[in-house]
This record gives sequence, structure tokens and C-alpha cells, in this order.
Amino acid sequence: MKNLEDLFEHQLKDLYSAESQLIKALPKMHKKANDEQLKQAIEKHLEETKEHKNRLKEVCDDLGIKPTGEECKAMKGLIEEAESFLEEDADGDVRDAGIIAEAQRVEHYEISGYGTVIRYAKELGHEKAAKTLQKTLDEEYKTDQNLTKMAESRLNRKAK
Repeated sequence: MKNLEDLFEHQLKDLYSAESQLIKALPKMHKKANDEQLKQAIEKHLEETKEHKNRLKEVCDDLGIKPTGEECKAMKGLIEEAESFLEEDADGDVRDAGIIAEAQRVEHYEISGYGTVIRYAKELGHEKAAKTLQKTLDEEYKTDQNLTKMAESRLNRKAK
């Protein structure tokens, strides 16, 4: 990498890989979730994640970047940790609280990644890309907030 444009491209590819991995992982979380509201939230986020991947492809296409070719090792690790947790012998309510914790780790990673690429896009004058990526960042924040509300309003208490 020689400049910010190269780093921006690398980060876009990394996020594309992260979203691709997450599309495969979310159904596993859904299957193990006990709470119906949590299941619905995971389903909704799976659909959003597919759209996030599509947006990244759109941004890459507009900029002449091939989005594939990178493996997001951080997301791979987060997913491995979540899958390991899902294999634990846990009470259903405890598992739900843990699924939220694992999902929020993923959300926080994505929030960080999208915030960074948006800053790079603006710095590089890619305003259309920045606006497109901002939609995804806003959705990631909303998902994180919804998970927090679910945990604080009832799921953590049920796990007690």
C-alpha cells in the first residue's frame, strides 16, 4: 500500500469479506436463539447484512475496485468465538444473553470499520461512496441500540 486510496480499497475489501462471512454466520445464531424477538432481530439483521454487502459492491463497482480477494481475519475470529459460545451447554435464557453479547462484538467491529472507510472516502473526495456507506453505518448503530434495549429491558434479567 502506497497511499490512502490503497488503504481505502483494502478496507472496503475487508468489510466486504466481513459482511460475506456474517451472512453465513447469522443463521447459526438464529437457530440457537430461544427468544422470539431475538430471532426476529437476527432475521432482520441478516437481510440488512445482505444489503450492506450489496452496497459495498456498488461502491466498489463505482470506483473500479474488485471487492473480493481479502479475508477479514477479525470477523473470522469474532465468528469463531460466537460459534464456540453457541456450542456451550447453556440455559436458553443465558444463551440468548450471550448471543446478544456476541452479536454486539460484531456490531462494534463493523461500526469501527464503516466509520473509518467513511472518513477515508470523504478525505479522498468520494462523496457518493461516503453517503452510501453512511447508510450502512446508521443501520449498524441502530442494530446495536436495539440489541442493547432487548438485553437491558428483559433478556439479561431472564438470564439471572
